[in-house]
Amino acid sequence: MTLRPVDRVILLYIAVVTVVALARLPENPGVAGVLVANALVVTLVFLVNRPGLGPLGRGFADLYPLFILLALYGALDLLAGHGAVVTHDALVQRWEAAIFGEQVSREWWHRAPSEFWSTLLHAVYFSYYLVIPAGPLYFLWKGDHKNLRRVVLAEVVTFLVCYLVFIFFPVAGPYYEFPRPSATFLDNWAARLVYEVLSEGSAYGAAFPSSHVAGMITASVMSARGSRPLGLVLGMPTVLLTVGVVYCQMHYGVDVLGGALVAGVVIVTVTRDRDP
Repeated sequence: MTLRPVDRVILLYIAVVTVVALARLPENPGVAGVLVANALVVTLVFLVNRPGLGPLGRGFADLYPLFILLALYGALDLLAGHGAVVTHDALVQRWEAAIFGEQVSREWWHRAPSEFWSTLLHAVYFSYYLVIPAGPLYFLWKGDHKNLRRVVLAEVVTFLVCYLVFIFFPVAGPYYEFPRPSATFLDNWAARLVYEVLSEGSAYGAAFPSSHVAGMITASVMSARGSRPLGLVLGMPTVLLTVGVVYCQMHYGVDVLGGALVAGVVIVTVTRDRDP
């Protein structure tokens, strides 16, 4: 059995998280669920690499890492003890002030409130759930397995790098640290829906670097390598979300810079690999 690079990356991440979970288990019994989930992930990795898979099995083997990312993100909140970890927001806010001269996520919407931009930029937040799978699904449909595997590998590495930072350097972000924007700024369907989603599915301590920004930049750039028109289509919501998460006070400006840096490093690294 020959494991692909994406499989090895997932197994390495699982190994690190397992060590962290075992270390935190005495004080946080909830991480036992992470250990069980990790065992299931390892089993799945080896199952999808069995010889003799049919076309459907091979297609699932190429796409399964994207489903794994959802489970691994969910485990972050368990590892953080549902908000029990010490965060580093004070340090990140000092970086924010040094780079931008202010807490830009807190001040921007206040200085330039706009019902139009609030609605649009909150709405584009949900494009994340379309942009990430768009490239892999397009290349699967085209039968372009080389680009399919390259995009999936880049996305997985991007998110797992962000997840590791979340584990060892948790930052709550302005969503938790600052008072909510004014009711008039949030009085639109898109903002209400975003806040409902965040209240149910946001992992505490997962602000820096912004995995949304990192993942979307990686997805759009790597997709463009295989299909320029697709990359252009995905690029517009990527730009809007990068601006929107700061304007709508979901992320510090530093979170966005960190996410862009992670994406850039991963893109350069993965594109050097000729056999994903």
